[in-house]
Amino acid sequence: MRKLNRREFLMSSSAATLAAATGLATFRPQRIFVASNTAEGIRAFNWDPADGTLVDAGVAAKVDMVDWICFSPDRRYIYAACEVDSFNGKPTGELASFHVVDGKLEQLSGVNSASKGTCHCAIDHTGNVLISADYDGGSAASFKVTDGKLSPLAWSEHYTVHGPNPDRQESAHAHFASFSPDNRFAYVNDLGGDMIHIYTFSTETAELKRAGAYHSAPGAGPRTLHFHPNGHTAYSMNEMASSVDVLKWNKADGSLTRVNTVHLLPQNAPLPDKKDAPQGNTGCDTVITKDGRFVYFANRGTDFLFSFKVDPATGALTPMEKTGTGGKTPRNFTLDPSERWMLVADQNSNNLAIFARDAATGKLAKEARKVDCPTPMCILF
Repeated sequence: MRKLNRREFLMSSSAATLAAATGLATFRPQRIFVASNTAEGIRAFNWDPADGTLVDAGVAAKVDMVDWICFSPDRRYIYAACEVDSFNGKPTGELASFHVVDGKLEQLSGVNSASKGTCHCAIDHTGNVLISADYDGGSAASFKVTDGKLSPLAWSEHYTVHGPNPDRQESAHAHFASFSPDNRFAYVNDLGGDMIHIYTFSTETAELKRAGAYHSAPGAGPRTLHFHPNGHTAYSMNEMASSVDVLKWNKADGSLTRVNTVHLLPQNAPLPDKKDAPQGNTGCDTVITKDGRFVYFANRGTDFLFSFKVDPATGALTPMEKTGTGGKTPRNFTLDPSERWMLVADQNSNNLAIFARDAATGKLAKEARKVDCPTPMCILF
């Protein structure tokens, strides 16, 4: 190996000192995965947080119509919810699991969900229980996880309650599963039934038992649920109402109580031209910073991210500004681990959008860098 002369050594030492002072020394290019609602399944990208560069690394796993992916707590495995019309000769979706090996995915298992329209899955904090949600079938299911492999159904429930909107709530539509911060309760958002189903569960058997329900305003359509790091606040995104229910989480019994509702659109705002936004305005997803000081909500139709300051103690929201999503129909969005960048999966414009973020103020850049990706649904760091 060639030795550095004194001038080269001093220059490299200065660069290293500068990198350490700015925090860049801790950044390393890393592999991320993106769920694609195509036959390509899960795609891989190489991410460099130093400058927000994202490079396509090809197909990571060829599994059909992936709507959502999540890591196991130890990040050794990835689980996927696949919105196929049938699997193993049955009219259900598929849940698949993969071993992550050197940035590549090796499939371990594939099992039937409870019904069609499998759109989401979530793993509990022990890594022993996976829950899936089926939009079309209006059902949820749980699976025991052993060394990354999924068991057949351990529990399932088909919901029957539906809301007042005949076009969107003709039946139940389970859309999202989550677990409480203390891992004692599980939640399933039912857009069609205007409710969030609440359960206790066993990490040994993966079976769920009903523990109550939260009811949104009629026709609101609760889509997702995210818990604030303060340990007593949660945010439920209402898809159909383009609003967010700020909720108090009761640790004792897992119940949710509405504190107030924040609207992402002006009250009685006209819908955009149906030619450009066939679904009108619909709320979508939520991102909360690790320190709990900022929260972001995505809205489709007019396609924007709405930034809010948060009182970390109470979870109360103060609006900041709206930013275009850099494409059409943001299905999912997330902060990278450094929280210096926000990445958006724009489903209907087939791109990922990358926004610089000011960590001190929480503000996002007005313009995004774009990278092509077929029908992106979920971004996983």
